[in-house]
Amino acid sequence: MRSFLNNYFNIKAQGSTISREIIAGMTTFATMAYIIIVNPKILEAAGLPFGPSMVATIISAVFGTMAMGLYAKRPFAVAPYMGENAFIAFTVVKVMGHTWQTALGAIFIGGTLFIIFTVTGIRSWLIRAIPKNLKNAFVVGIGLFLAFIGLNTTGIVTIGVPGAPVHIGDLTSPTVLLALGCFFLTTILMVRKVNGALIIGIIATSAAAISMGIINVPATYVSMPPSLKPILFKLDIMGALNWGFISVILTVFVLDFLDTMGTIYAVSHRAGLLDENGDLPQIEKPLLVDAATTVFASLLGTTTTGVFVESATGIEAGGRTGLTAVTTALLFLAALFLAPVLTVIPACAYGPSLIVVGMLMMAPCKELELHDISELVPAFLVIILMSFTYNLGIGMTAGFIAYPLMKIVTGKTSEISIGLWILCALSVLFFIACPH
Repeated sequence: MRSFLNNYFNIKAQGSTISREIIAGMTTFATMAYIIIVNPKILEAAGLPFGPSMVATIISAVFGTMAMGLYAKRPFAVAPYMGENAFIAFTVVKVMGHTWQTALGAIFIGGTLFIIFTVTGIRSWLIRAIPKNLKNAFVVGIGLFLAFIGLNTTGIVTIGVPGAPVHIGDLTSPTVLLALGCFFLTTILMVRKVNGALIIGIIATSAAAISMGIINVPATYVSMPPSLKPILFKLDIMGALNWGFISVILTVFVLDFLDTMGTIYAVSHRAGLLDENGDLPQIEKPLLVDAATTVFASLLGTTTTGVFVESATGIEAGGRTGLTAVTTALLFLAALFLAPVLTVIPACAYGPSLIVVGMLMMAPCKELELHDISELVPAFLVIILMSFTYNLGIGMTAGFIAYPLMKIVTGKTSEISIGLWILCALSVLFFIACPH
């Protein structure tokens, strides 16, 4: 078995080991297990029943992450996106008044378009058209976004008031103190070059939270999953195929396209998987997995899926091959029956790992062309808007619009590729049509 795994995933050639890949997969799962509860809770606001929605969330994560490991052979985890689920629940259903069935139909259409764009090579062509400086800005912006999520979920930084939207949390709170302790424990272990520093920090902090009575050990460890029948194949594709729904389809399409593109590049950069041109070899495979999983998820009854930015935690733990993703997928599969246990990991345990990884993703700052204002402005907008709008897609679209604009006013239009012009036009259309 060991020989098969090494050969199939080419583990040794990537400078990794089987044990390191498994630990990395566990780390990724631990930092994103919250999606098992959070995604169905958000979609519950749109009328989807919690139990079946939880099952759809898990199965889509198993399908996408397993395919990413076995077919694309990348250490990326796939699950329903945060942000897109809130857009469907609160904007499309609650504000615009559409049914969740029609919203799922729009997701199916978007996923189908992605499959076409991927198979024809259009999607990878557009990604290769992005300037290196913008790609580096994506990494830095996503790093700050991750760090902000970690700071907020742990309570170290909390929501403030008008005029001061964020402020320091309650530093006397046991959970905040545990989160700070977890952050320093993890970083100390990393300084000491201890393998599995992130997962050790998560496990140690979870144990401490249980011993302090902050979280409770579940009464039962195993439970049968609820039936998927109430939402399975309930999407309304024909209802989404009307002119009044075009803004929703466009928004779903653009957000998924940009989130996946930015996340794949950012985590690949951290893993050292990019080539000398800053591109990911055979990028069509992970893109196709992303697109197919979105279609599959809509049939199950859940929202847009894609590569999770939390994959960076597994990569930081040493994950370099598809075995990392397979490990994460198997843990999601176990979650169908072990949800009471696997969902008790508190934010004070997994949040600090997001802060640590966000910190490490600041490395490309030294590669940003800060001396050239035509490069600095779009990179700056990408970085700040990703975090300050809490939306990766907004930051990326702002960068795609600002880059050609700055090149035009500085007389450097020759540096704008055809693909970037298309991304700029798509971004402008997004801001016009998007139901903000």
